[in-house]
Amino acid sequence: MSSSEFDLIESIARSQSARRDDVTLGIGDDCALLNVPAGMELAVSLDTLVSGRHFFADASPELIGHKVLAVNLSDLAAMGAEPAWVTMGLTLPEPDKEWLAGFMRGFSVLASKYGVQLVGGDTTSGPLTVSLQAHGLVPAGKAIRRSGARPGDLVYVSHTIGDAGVALAMLQGRITATDELDTLRQRLESPQPRIELGIALRDVATAAIDLSDGLASDLGHICERSQCGAVIETHRLPLSGAVGTLSDWRLAVTAGDDYELCFTIDPSQQERVTQLSQELDLRLSCIGKMRQQPGIDFVSDDGSSESGLQGYDHFPESDT
Repeated sequence: MSSSEFDLIESIARSQSARRDDVTLGIGDDCALLNVPAGMELAVSLDTLVSGRHFFADASPELIGHKVLAVNLSDLAAMGAEPAWVTMGLTLPEPDKEWLAGFMRGFSVLASKYGVQLVGGDTTSGPLTVSLQAHGLVPAGKAIRRSGARPGDLVYVSHTIGDAGVALAMLQGRITATDELDTLRQRLESPQPRIELGIALRDVATAAIDLSDGLASDLGHICERSQCGAVIETHRLPLSGAVGTLSDWRLAVTAGDDYELCFTIDPSQQERVTQLSQELDLRLSCIGKMRQQPGIDFVSDDGSSESGLQGYDHFPESDT
């Protein structure tokens, strides 16, 4: 099916439903014109999803549209930012209007939920790749950074971890598939950004990050930026029944694509976190504590400890 780039852009512009009053000029010009409210800071993040790397080549366009927006909103959530606008770079093997319509349906459902407007971008020809830049708003001085954790802070994660990793292992044949594959695959292909939690943590968390590459790596980023370490108690890790049955905690802390929030708090805020868990109807689990000594130790019930675990790496060092 042939179509000009202009037709594709028009199709994208028509298919989005969210419209914001703070967009002076959106799709259709060389640049978008946006109004940043007084007293707010602009949080900006960009993620690229590549076919065969971040999603299966035969994945439905609706799921791809959802995921590319969800993973970017997850970055905003980690900093306590409220989503506002996005720009998108879309590379397609061919100008398939049916595929694009499905992609925009998945994108628009999530965009409408959080009031996100697509305000510009670019289309080009090539291997299927989607890059999205998300823009969010956070009150000046209230953004949650990776660098604020201190020794003695408690470490929390939201919901459960490892489900996406087990789903991927099943789909790749590394773990025998079970009846729970469909549920686990939903966690892999349709992650839910924790926007409400991130905003609620602005005055609670000392540091936060979203779990895209696995707890071992992502908590490591907090440790590095905060110049401290952590001790994680493996029996406290929030694992679903499927993960606990089919794998062990190592996969759960090294597999990516959870897109849950990992955050640290001063112990005095523990009761507030319990309240937030109830208010948001979201499991929030204390899994360990920050310490002065660098590195992360994963301590089991029997007192044994493991360190040096790593999550997903796009560019692992070669052994040769």
